[in-house]
Amino acid sequence: MVQSQTAQPPLALQDMEVMILAGGLGTRLREETDIRPKPMVEINGRPILWHIMKLYSRFGIKNFVVCLGYKGDVIRDYFLNYVHHQSDIAVDLGSHSVEVLARGNEENWRVVLADTGRDSNTGARLKIASKYLKNDVCMATYGDGVCDVDIAKLYDAHNDAGRDVTVTAVHPEARFGEIEIDGNAITEFVEKPQTGSGWINGGFLVFNKKVFAEMPDKPALSLEQEVLTGLASQGRLSAFQHNGFWQCVDTYREMLLLNEMCARGHIPWLGQYAPDA
Repeated sequence: MVQSQTAQPPLALQDMEVMILAGGLGTRLREETDIRPKPMVEINGRPILWHIMKLYSRFGIKNFVVCLGYKGDVIRDYFLNYVHHQSDIAVDLGSHSVEVLARGNEENWRVVLADTGRDSNTGARLKIASKYLKNDVCMATYGDGVCDVDIAKLYDAHNDAGRDVTVTAVHPEARFGEIEIDGNAITEFVEKPQTGSGWINGGFLVFNKKVFAEMPDKPALSLEQEVLTGLASQGRLSAFQHNGFWQCVDTYREMLLLNEMCARGHIPWLGQYAPDA
């Protein structure tokens, strides 16, 4: 195992920066992404990007670097007008002035909106946006998935492992149900079970910043197929196994699923659990 050497004590969690990949085309959710980037698809009246940031902020994290690409201006406009989106306002069309009458809920977030190119791949986006990082370690995730992972435990696991990148490994729910058959009799019917074998990359990663400097300047650079694969072969990649809730939003059905959960008050990524869920 190749271990990274750190002379300084671990960065305090509240000083952590989070890079969020928010530039993909979202082709499998074309019903929504024809008009907005996938991270702006709404869950319970808020963009999924907001839900992801809120997840991290539960652990005291307030610094974000959003890697923009496809329809990035939609995300820019959202944050530039964030206060107005959350507040009661009066607009004077004659003087072009805007008065905030009653402020809504505001977040103590610092958000860097970094243009990483419309057609860049995931690895290239992280490398381009990494110039805005202030610390030697950061977190990163995708802009289309939520999870009830304990961010503090993830960070502790990264520091304990001593490797350069830690990936949150998850068991996704199976897309279809499973049946057990004996002869022509079904002995067990399970609707959409959680897969029991094989882990997948669930996002929610921790990076030692030096990894970005090692990445080649290549627009097509894939985080998954090139960067993480290479680190694994060098013994520099760790897994943080998460057996709790995880859900990405790749399809319209998955968007509806998360909205239905929120309607029941079951929002595990924000620490809300409905008793009947």
